[in-house]
Amino acid sequence: QVRLVESGGGLVRPGGSLRLSCTSSGTNFSIRTMDWFRQPPGKEREFVATITSTGSTNYADSVKGRFTISRDNAKNMVYLQMNSLKPEDTAVYICRQRSTIPTQYWGQGTQVSVSS
Repeated sequence: QVRLVESGGGLVRPGGSLRLSCTSSGTNFSIRTMDWFRQPPGKEREFVATITSTGSTNYADSVKGRFTISRDNAKNMVYLQMNSLKPEDTAVYICRQRSTIPTQYWGQGTQVSVSS
């Protein structure tokens, strides 16, 4: 019903930056909370960042001060600006759109690799 497509991943050196984008096909995007998760190779999926419909944000301690989540409701998009990247940030980054509890929608993910 709702399709989420991430983009912007790639290979970057430690200390570098990337900006991820997620576009939603949902008609109620503007009232939905959006999240970024990531799944490092061989590990469980973990929370990265949240932005609510009012613009309130929340971050995992591991990315606080380095990552910034934002949204553009006119474009049905959410972004994740990632600065000061570390090898530990290497993961598939996945976008999530919340809906009426317990319905949630997930994107396919975009690969971020941080390596020298």
